[in-house]
Amino acid sequence: MTTIYLIRHAEAEGNRYRLAHGQYNSNLTPRGYQQLCHLRRRFREIPIDAVYGSDLFRTYATASAIFRPKDLAFHPLPLLREVHMGVWEGLSWAEIERLDRQMLINFNQYPHQWRVEVAEYLGDVGERLEEGLRQIARECPNATVAATSHGAASRILLGRLQGLTLAESGKLPHGDNTSVTKLEVEDGAIRVIYHGDASHLPQELSTFRRQTWHKSGLATEPGLWYQTLSDSGEGRQLQAMLGEEPAGRIAFHREGERLVITDYQIIPSLRGQRFGAQPMGQAVQFARAAGCGEVTLACGGELAGFFRQFGFTETGREGDRLTLSMDIRLILRDIPPLPEDPRT
Repeated sequence: MTTIYLIRHAEAEGNRYRLAHGQYNSNLTPRGYQQLCHLRRRFREIPIDAVYGSDLFRTYATASAIFRPKDLAFHPLPLLREVHMGVWEGLSWAEIERLDRQMLINFNQYPHQWRVEVAEYLGDVGERLEEGLRQIARECPNATVAATSHGAASRILLGRLQGLTLAESGKLPHGDNTSVTKLEVEDGAIRVIYHGDASHLPQELSTFRRQTWHKSGLATEPGLWYQTLSDSGEGRQLQAMLGEEPAGRIAFHREGERLVITDYQIIPSLRGQRFGAQPMGQAVQFARAAGCGEVTLACGGELAGFFRQFGFTETGREGDRLTLSMDIRLILRDIPPLPEDPRT
């Protein structure tokens, strides 16, 4: 018998910035790395013989919480990738809802009815992930394996493994970031022992606690979409919109291998409502597509804490103005220790 712990990746840019990142290759957020502290502790005393994961960076980084402490190799397996979102890739969820609200509802609630141009059929996703599990079992007989994958794909897989139709799988709960599912593969059968367990995460680090879409019967939530005010090819100025009303703006341009943000605003009445992070995703996606490995900005000291939550650090100071920089390269970073246990 092969035991497989199937783990959803830690919080990534798409989760934080509310973007549709299926097979887009994104980074973990600072909160995602904090979540990995607790995932690492969960698996500290569990013997693991091999570590697999999808070939997207966010699952590789998540798997590092297990393969690094145990000195194991990582085996990338494209079969474990997230759903390919087709023309939705990189759009904000609010933009998708504005373009086709019913199809967004279908994605979360009625997967058998989800059809998007050049996107993957969700029934094929479950089949693909199941083949990935069977490949792991063939390569690791009588072993215990950790495998990192993605939220939507794993949900479809779990419906399939539990004998549900694709339509019925739309009623399954969603798993939080770093949630764990335990599977057993024996004599060709795959059994679900438990699924979507995130009991290792403190509430303050739960991604789901900060979001509402998974609590809605329609699995939608208010969010920002963007009107392009100007686009030079080397930079953009965007108006952030909430519904049909202006919510803020962001402007940025490329300078060599870095992207410089020159304007970042959310209207006062929307501050503190968790919309403020969303425009940053527009800058990060533009920067990565332009080949930039760094995003920089200047701000007053009173705003530095807001930008540090994204991963910005201080790189310069002129009077009361700080220069902040964020590294957006897809490189493995150190997982911080748990505050109460520096040995982890």
